[in-house]
Amino acid sequence: MPGARLTQQDRRRIATGLAEGLGYGEIARGLGRPTSTVTREIARNGGPSGYRADHAQRATVQRSRRSHTTAASHTAVAAPGAADRDPAAVREFADQLAELLVHSGMPRMVARVLACLHVTDDGSVTAGELVQRLRVSPASVSKAIGYLEGQALVRRERDERQRRERYVIDDDVWYRALLASAERNAMLAGIARHGAELLGPATPAGARMDGAAALLDRIGQDIVRTVRQWHEESGSASS
Repeated sequence: MPGARLTQQDRRRIATGLAEGLGYGEIARGLGRPTSTVTREIARNGGPSGYRADHAQRATVQRSRRSHTTAASHTAVAAPGAADRDPAAVREFADQLAELLVHSGMPRMVARVLACLHVTDDGSVTAGELVQRLRVSPASVSKAIGYLEGQALVRRERDERQRRERYVIDDDVWYRALLASAERNAMLAGIARHGAELLGPATPAGARMDGAAALLDRIGQDIVRTVRQWHEESGSASS
């Protein structure tokens, strides 16, 4: 069923499709799912080179458990130290973070929504809360959330107690974002390498494309190695 959650069997079929070199759209058609669902699933769980069905299933179960804890926390006391914060200083920091994200190429409204999520203790807000805090229209919030979902930076959860959706960022959001960035680098390297072959490696244009491919490959590999090492080390430290 397209609207249902992915099953472990679905995830195994995704892993098989990646191993066979299938594109996201082809994998999605085989599952009867939207391509965006498959894209988010892969980006959220290690990218095409690191996706493992069993690991993705365990991670989904863990996120589901955290979501129940998050829902319960909305009726609990504030986080330790929260009462000592200066709300104006927090808002100023969120604005500074949003501006930095804008300068890095992110659309302004998207940056404001992401910054707002980052300064909440549970990393979770509703559309109504975003409208109120950012003083923007619901349509602006919806568009920004759609963008963030497409980048696997935000996910939706149904809050049954409040009968509405919540938008959530996980603690490993930048880990997944950097892996997605590395995957985009790999795709750019691939098209650059194809361009070098097409133009001829002995020509100036071909040599330029070949150099770009080598650089993009190196950067992507460095990103993947670094973030995976960090993820393993942080996981060991917290266990």
